[in-house]
Amino acid sequence: MAGKELNATSAALLGLLHEGSMTGGQLMAEASRRLGPFWTMTRSQVYRELPALAEAGYVRVGKPGPRASVPYTISAAGKRAFTRWLNEPSRIGLLRDPIALKTVFADAMSDDARAELYDDATEQHQEAMSHARSLVKEYSTEDPGASAAMEFAVGYHRSALNWLKKR
Repeated sequence: MAGKELNATSAALLGLLHEGSMTGGQLMAEASRRLGPFWTMTRSQVYRELPALAEAGYVRVGKPGPRASVPYTISAAGKRAFTRWLNEPSRIGLLRDPIALKTVFADAMSDDARAELYDDATEQHQEAMSHARSLVKEYSTEDPGASAAMEFAVGYHRSALNWLKKR
């Protein structure tokens, strides 16, 4: 990874480690809390990227603690790599939505199954939008950047709900 561009997962982990040392489990919890409404990160991604970040010299590995949990700390090289990543031009992400995917093949579904798919999706997007709205407020004073990112999540769910109304 040294000398190469960071992937988004590695960059997100380095960004979270700016807050202080964390174990893989703590990073997962923090990623879910701060990024979850607009960015998914799986446990396997986190535990795959941490050793690569350590090998590149972007994080330092601490001594194992209780239940063999290992703390990771961002290094000076990691901070520089993260800053480079932040300043690189970005492209929009590719959308992978299972409801849209199933909609492509909706003619193979019964009317009841299709209606249930859209009803369930509507409920999930309403709940997710409500959660993201609460995070916009929660982060508004402590972390304006996180608040703005949560506004993106609100907009995404609002758009999905508008699309679902047409189904």
